[in-house]
Amino acid sequence: MGHGWQGAVLKLMRGKDFTFTVRSNERISERLHRLCFDDGGMLQETGVHPTMWVRLWFDNGGRPHQRAYTLVDPDPVTGAFSMDFVLHPGCASDWARAARPGDTIEATVQGSQFSVPDPAPSRLLVVGDAASRPAIDSLLDAMPLTPAVIWYETSHPRDDEHAPRGGAASRELIPVPRRDGGGSLVEAVHEALPQQLDDAAYVWIACDTATTRGLAAFARKQLGVPRERLHALGYWRAA
Repeated sequence: MGHGWQGAVLKLMRGKDFTFTVRSNERISERLHRLCFDDGGMLQETGVHPTMWVRLWFDNGGRPHQRAYTLVDPDPVTGAFSMDFVLHPGCASDWARAARPGDTIEATVQGSQFSVPDPAPSRLLVVGDAASRPAIDSLLDAMPLTPAVIWYETSHPRDDEHAPRGGAASRELIPVPRRDGGGSLVEAVHEALPQQLDDAAYVWIACDTATTRGLAAFARKQLGVPRERLHALGYWRAA
């Protein structure tokens, strides 16, 4: 399957293409499905960093469709990693449900960049949801001794079953049910984030694109968070 104009753009931006092979499949819950992959040599070539994600290519009625997914427990030695798929209608979830060992999927690595802040921040202030939960876990594991406050948007009753975790420091989880297209999350963060900030805190935001942009602008322009202490990336677009 060709990757269309999106693939051409990624190639111009020096995206690297790989083919992943399914090693195993596991239904974690009614809401969550996990696939383990062979990396096709990717991890040795690209290396690994916290919150690392890749773009998978799906066939959507004969047209290429790409979605980004975070690597879970990547191991360059064995060339293996897992991915968690939140199940909902769509070609990506349909493919994940049906995938069996030996199935393959094409992937492109481009745009995934993150380095652990040095020196370590005084605390992590995290905003995310089920789509970014694997990345949040990776972030917490990368800074295990850094306390964290996590505003976690839930859109399904089962989302709490797989809330973020990781590390030995304190983790304050604040569940926020999704309402008004992310409006409840925006309100909760606007109210509480200013009280949590200090000069050495690090703000990490990854939810739907519109909400992420709005919260990032709030952190930068109204709270004065410098760019080196703020990471924001929209993980999905609300319909």
